[in-house]
Amino acid sequence: MIIIIGNQKGGAGKSTLTLLLANYLTLNKKCTVTVVDMDYQQSIAQKYERAKLLENAEPYQVIAAELEHFPMMHETMAQDKTAVVLIDLPGKLDDDGLIPVFRSAGLIICPFAYDEFSFESTILFSVVLQKINPDAVIAYVPNRIKANVKYDTQQEVNAQLANFGQITAPIPDRVDFQRINTFQTPLSVFPVIIPVFEKIYNDYLKAAIA
Repeated sequence: MIIIIGNQKGGAGKSTLTLLLANYLTLNKKCTVTVVDMDYQQSIAQKYERAKLLENAEPYQVIAAELEHFPMMHETMAQDKTAVVLIDLPGKLDDDGLIPVFRSAGLIICPFAYDEFSFESTILFSVVLQKINPDAVIAYVPNRIKANVKYDTQQEVNAQLANFGQITAPIPDRVDFQRINTFQTPLSVFPVIIPVFEKIYNDYLKAAIA
């Protein structure tokens, strides 16, 4: 199954969410996972290379790739129906190379925030996705939510996004997220990510990769 993690809005936490999900699926659900890092910064690929230098055992493979590489890679990805491919997308919509990536996805995970600019970017991302791949499921993850902030737009944003997909429980902003790498997630983070990932796994992945 191909899962893309994306949003047009930069700073939404796509790469961190990709790492968290990869660690969860491999360490907690014993899934076979490949991460394809297509983000311009390629922070996941860099973390992966640093982990290898420390001789840590890699629970999954990370591949740094450009959008133009995807069509040929997709042929190999599609062969193993039980494996999960997580694609960390670049934060843009103006590249035709995104079209085959969008079309291949069975699930799109879209982290977002409740500020106005993030909401507008998320809606645009959703509209484009729906036109290219109307059959794909979108799971919206309120991400980096500050506990002491009241979001006046939250109810309206949730109502609008519900027209495109399902909204998960929020993931609060935590300093511990900076300690995530490609072979472990800090235990202190588990209480806030388990409600989100368990629902995503049970609703969308469990039957698809069985």
